[in-house]
Amino acid sequence: MQIDAMLQGAVDTMTVRRVFGEPYERNGVTFIPAAALRGGMGGGAGDTIDTAPAGSGGGFGVTARPVGAYRIVGDDVSWIPAADTTRLALMAEVVAVVALLVVRSLLRRRHR
Repeated sequence: MQIDAMLQGAVDTMTVRRVFGEPYERNGVTFIPAAALRGGMGGGAGDTIDTAPAGSGGGFGVTARPVGAYRIVGDDVSWIPAADTTRLALMAEVVAVVALLVVRSLLRRRHR
């Protein structure tokens, strides 16, 4: 795949349609889901060695995570954030490890 084609694929992938989902309505309430996107791209190049092309490469990746949804009722629009339980669990683990290290440090200092 040529670098230009890969770049165009990246541009096509990271559009507003990927950030905001299709609206859906139930009982007069419209929801528009939203996500956060992150992407990265790498490329390569090559030379002509003895009249034969050599080298190439490239790659592209995208991650998405839900961030919330807009709720529309009549003229009232409100934001409902998504609960990222994986991120909350990771933060709790980090806080627990730091707390254990602090307690261990205090206990060692006390014994000296």
